Amino acid sequence: MRGSASAPRTTAPPSPRRRRPLRSAGVVASAALLLPLIATAPAAPAGRAGDGALLQAFTAASAKYHVPRSVLLGVSYLQSRWDTHDGAPSVTGGYGPMHLTDAATALAAVPHHADGREDPRGDGARPLPAARAARGASPVPAELPARLRTLERAAALSGLSAEALRRDPAANIQGGAALLADGQRRLGLPAGGDPADWYGAVAGYPGAGDSATADTFAKDVFAVIRSGERRTTDTGQRVALPASPGLEVRPEQVRRLGLPVSPEDGVECPATVACESIPAPYQQLEGSDYGNHDLGNRPTSQKADFIVIHDTEGSWETTIKLIKDPAYVSWNYTIRSADGHIAQHVPTKDVAWHAGNWYVNAKSVGIEHEGFLAQPDAWYTEEMYRTSARLVAHLARKLDIPLDRQHILGHDNVPGTTPGTIRGMHTDPGPYWDWAHYFELIGKPLRPTGGAFGGMVTIRPEYDRHKPAYTGCTGPGKPCAAHGSGAVRLHTAPREKSPLVKDIGLRPDGGESTADVNDTGARASTGQQFAVADRRGDWTAIWYLGQKAWFHNPWWRPTAVNAFGSVITPKEGVADVPVYGRAYPEQAAYPAGVPVQAVTPLPYKLLAGQEYALGQRLTSEYLWAKTFDPAGHKLVRGKDVYYEIQFGHRVAFVKADEVTVRPSNQ
Repeated sequence: MRGSASAPRTTAPPSPRRRRPLRSAGVVASAALLLPLIATAPAAPAGRAGDGALLQAFTAASAKYHVPRSVLLGVSYLQSRWDTHDGAPSVTGGYGPMHLTDAATALAAVPHHADGREDPRGDGARPLPAARAARGASPVPAELPARLRTLERAAALSGLSAEALRRDPAANIQGGAALLADGQRRLGLPAGGDPADWYGAVAGYPGAGDSATADTFAKDVFAVIRSGERRTTDTGQRVALPASPGLEVRPEQVRRLGLPVSPEDGVECPATVACESIPAPYQQLEGSDYGNHDLGNRPTSQKADFIVIHDTEGSWETTIKLIKDPAYVSWNYTIRSADGHIAQHVPTKDVAWHAGNWYVNAKSVGIEHEGFLAQPDAWYTEEMYRTSARLVAHLARKLDIPLDRQHILGHDNVPGTTPGTIRGMHTDPGPYWDWAHYFELIGKPLRPTGGAFGGMVTIRPEYDRHKPAYTGCTGPGKPCAAHGSGAVRLHTAPREKSPLVKDIGLRPDGGESTADVNDTGARASTGQQFAVADRRGDWTAIWYLGQKAWFHNPWWRPTAVNAFGSVITPKEGVADVPVYGRAYPEQAAYPAGVPVQAVTPLPYKLLAGQEYALGQRLTSEYLWAKTFDPAGHKLVRGKDVYYEIQFGHRVAFVKADEVTVRPSNQ
């Protein structure tokens, strides 16, 4: 999706920034909840000055509230990784290192599924029905759940003002310690003492609604305490949590919370996460119309080759309301920010409508994360990153999907299907998603795979220190707050002031690429691999969208690591090769009754002498699915073979018989 690029509002902007629903944009305009108020830059937090001040604040709060310091540090790490985010709130209105929630200050906003030009199904053979009527808007509830109001309770317990709890890290830590101490008291357990005695209080901290989610959060906190952790925070503070490998866990304490047991029957999740089933409804609508996904029998019918990472551009509550709507779109999973809770909506055997490209939909699983791409300080919690990483690793094993960036895509890496759909494709999770950290948690860290003459690079800036300037987070053209990013900007020459490379798919008129947070025209993202085209001083050039693209890559702070692999190039004597957004079969493959789908090239060319990193080899396929009864579906397989390549910020496909595959160092 595209993130919000204007000041807080309650109606959709005129520009296309979100996924088109299966109803009018106004239907859900006021259904979105809890967009954190970040349009005004907060003052610098009090804990910024003095290396060690943050750790001292943990020590002081531990002594004042008799909460073991390791417990405070562990809880804070799983919420914020000890970052302060300059006082800006998370996606659920959580503030500071302890993620104290104050959703009462949040504003209503439109979720990214609500409007825009992208057809989430991405199949012109079945256009969106025009007859789907709009319903009245859902009101914002007057009473917010307790998990979204913990800052209010922390203020009452600590005597500190809400403003101090939001802006001052030391006060925030005291507020979190007060909550933990109060939780321990409510459970009838002693203050101070052995950290193991705090398992139940830790489990209750994020306000989970079921025992499995509470237990999962506590297990993750205690795993961090056992293994230890150290990190330099976003304010330059060095914080260390010494390892306590012998620390016991006492999961029986979770029963004292009195939380219901959420049934996990039928979910496709690893045992290490808390997961429930919230099914997307599959039902007949008016006439022959139906929604919001297609029944299938993958992998018997087709193999899933991709996992697509999205963010919701709305709160958990809003997202769950939308997935229950039979006239809406669908995705396979949603992950909640504060506690990492997972809901499965569509079985992996079925085809969800989420990517905007029917070929990718038919061969992928889509995972939504509670968050906002254009608001980097509306941050993702560490617990959400961790449970998502475990889910992805589990699905990759189950579905035999390699764990690399050719198979684990962002929604912003999914290609348009035809020239006319490129501009409407979504841009989530955007340049602020921490792909490097995510792949570390998945268990596949992004490391060099070749030497200086390997012929390829893997984009890999140091996220926390790499802060390219973006615009459009709070309004068109307005500068975004400085923030870590996993993306590098691409230029036409090895100079910072040289123009950005152009994307003729996004701007057929030849317009310039920009630094807008939603503009993917001149951007390479962490984990993506490209063939090296040239090197000059501190700059590296890669082949990108049919042109040479330069990015700053100094040896003292590299933004890419060397790699080796397979690349494709046009066959000898071929001047250029068409590039496609889907790997559809040739005309002769279609049986009677299934209309032939055009194999339409995108407006790019892969030119002689250029090379692109090879992703995977794919047999051409098209799933014909237009009927409510899946017995009417047909899978068309052709003789044409395609290669997936990293062509620009988005992947693309080329026909195998038009290119040569060779090692990247030749």
